[in-house]
Amino acid sequence: MSRRIFILAPYPRGEAPSQRFRFEQYLPMLEKEGFDIHFHSFLDNKTWNTLYSEGKYFAKATGILKSFFRRWKILFSVKKSDHVFIHREAAHIGPPIFEWYLAKIRRINYIYDFDDAIWLPNYSASNAKVHRFKAYWKVKYCMKWAHRITAGNEYLKQFAEKYNPNVQIIPTTIDLKNQHTLKSNHNASPTVIGWTGTHTTMHYLDEIIPVIEELEKNYRFIFRVISNKAPNYKLKSLEFIKWNKTSEIEDLSQLNIGLMPLKEDKWSKGKCGFKALQYMALEIATVLSPVGVNTEIVDQRKNGLFADNPDAWRTALEQLLTDVNFRTQIAKAGRIQVKERYSVEALAGTYLNLFKP
Repeated sequence: MSRRIFILAPYPRGEAPSQRFRFEQYLPMLEKEGFDIHFHSFLDNKTWNTLYSEGKYFAKATGILKSFFRRWKILFSVKKSDHVFIHREAAHIGPPIFEWYLAKIRRINYIYDFDDAIWLPNYSASNAKVHRFKAYWKVKYCMKWAHRITAGNEYLKQFAEKYNPNVQIIPTTIDLKNQHTLKSNHNASPTVIGWTGTHTTMHYLDEIIPVIEELEKNYRFIFRVISNKAPNYKLKSLEFIKWNKTSEIEDLSQLNIGLMPLKEDKWSKGKCGFKALQYMALEIATVLSPVGVNTEIVDQRKNGLFADNPDAWRTALEQLLTDVNFRTQIAKAGRIQVKERYSVEALAGTYLNLFKP
């Protein structure tokens, strides 16, 4: 059996969180086990950096065309004895022509991995005019033709099973040995409440902002937002840090209380709780909406706190602000949960088994 793994990913290596924490952090382990890794992203770095900026349609179109050419060239070197692993889609836009070619023409088995409800339309404002080229309908065919599917949670698994019975849940995981090695200092003053995410998901904070305004009247704390764009909230406690991959873990570790608000909808049910897992791995006391996989990750008041309305958010945050011992207890239990169920170490054997005969 070949020890070569062809990875077909949408984005350049080391750039997209969905790739970094779904499978990229397992690649060194697979290489140590003797596998020869061939990583091929659909987008190159230049196109990746251009795609989510405003305008630049000619540069985007040119980059996409070059990406299709590179993808076809790569597929001709795939042999029947090779392992092929596809994350989300072999091509960033368009119909599933590459998946069809592998499965129907070359008769090559591939593993299909996904971690969001990617069959639902979801796009940035900068690409709203062309989002239909994403061809969201293709996801069911990518699943139908796959030899095996790895899904990030039970909700995603149930969707995939409509098209393919060979589905396995592999949660998004955290590397506690090489990456998330820092821990929050709960004796630091003032206490830091924080949130991290892209500007496109910052609207989830809207429900909490009035609560933060109320808490500001009675308590001293910093409300820190780590994102690619600054928020426009009018808060005296607000502090913005621009997200940076090289300082991501250090910046996050300065938080004492981490927030993960979500809305109860199909897209949120498909999310894999990554934000909460990052907080918990760094011993940050986590307050989150009881939506989707969050209810599996957290045991209420043991390793995190649920909040589903403004009063619940206020109560949870007030207790964590005023009771350092409770906050520390919750935070330490959170890291233990990640280590035992959602760490690279815990899931290493599962990933290795994917590529065994």
